Amino acid sequence: MTRLTICCLTLATSLAGFPSSSTAQEPTSLKGNPLVGLIDFHVHSGPDSFTRSTTDFEIARIARGRGMGALVLKNHFTMTADRAVLAERVTGQRCYGGIVLNRAVGGLNAEAIRRMVTFTGDRGKVVWLPTFDAVNHIKRFDEDRPSVAVIRDGKPVEALEEIFMLCAKHDLVLETGHSSAEECLLLLAAAKKAGVRKLVVTHAMADPIRMTIPQMKQAAKLGAKLECVWMTNLNGPNSHLASMRLWKKVTTADYARAIRAVGTDHFILSSDLGQFLNPIPTDGMKRFALELADEGFSRNDILKMARDTPAALLGMKPATRRPIRSPNKKR
Repeated sequence: MTRLTICCLTLATSLAGFPSSSTAQEPTSLKGNPLVGLIDFHVHSGPDSFTRSTTDFEIARIARGRGMGALVLKNHFTMTADRAVLAERVTGQRCYGGIVLNRAVGGLNAEAIRRMVTFTGDRGKVVWLPTFDAVNHIKRFDEDRPSVAVIRDGKPVEALEEIFMLCAKHDLVLETGHSSAEECLLLLAAAKKAGVRKLVVTHAMADPIRMTIPQMKQAAKLGAKLECVWMTNLNGPNSHLASMRLWKKVTTADYARAIRAVGTDHFILSSDLGQFLNPIPTDGMKRFALELADEGFSRNDILKMARDTPAALLGMKPATRRPIRSPNKKR
């Protein structure tokens, strides 16, 4: 029996005991199922050019079984808006996607965004500025390869004007990608001036961004939401994965201090999981919620950061869970 077959059988067995999300009841405390209604804004799943622990369909089925509100699928090299529609149609789990403006899609390519928003299903909601191809990322990890600049001579590059315009026109979420903290503040100010209403600093405290609390307060004043990702708990020199040992470790306690300093209104919670041999995204989100509760945050605080604020960014009602009907299903 192949490893793939074993994984599929294990997954199918694990799903069998979970109730459908349409019947899941919201818990009155985190002692029940803390995932009900939560939105993971940063999910990595396959197919991908990196090895992923689950496919889009598999993680969507698991999330539905745990009663989650939505997933935002992210891929560094290809659009996920179409994949989100398929995952939602197959599983009934609300899914969204977007596009990361790395070199694989032409870098700062406004046409890629223009096409994304025309795709069936209207699930393309997020535009990430360059991540792995960002100048800051390549500099941080001392890599020798082409990059995509977002700031030049202290100002956003000209190509961003059209990208900002499209994000404003279509009410898309603009994320800062792997830009430096200083670059993020310049980008946020320019995007806000251009009329972009939904701004997110991608894993603000993590590598290679490393925002300080004063910088996060500046970003919040510009109207940006600050993303915290549980995956960074696994980073650092003692990581079980060699690929994560060069990345900065940021713990839930570190996030808790920042959230208290800046305010819960300005944060969203994500997993940033999906890497092979890491916990799957749903388990990371559950751990995040429970650890923040241990840090003294109330259930309402956690729901605000992991349900209500993300739902507003995506233009969905927090408690809305309407599965797409299969075209073959009799009515």
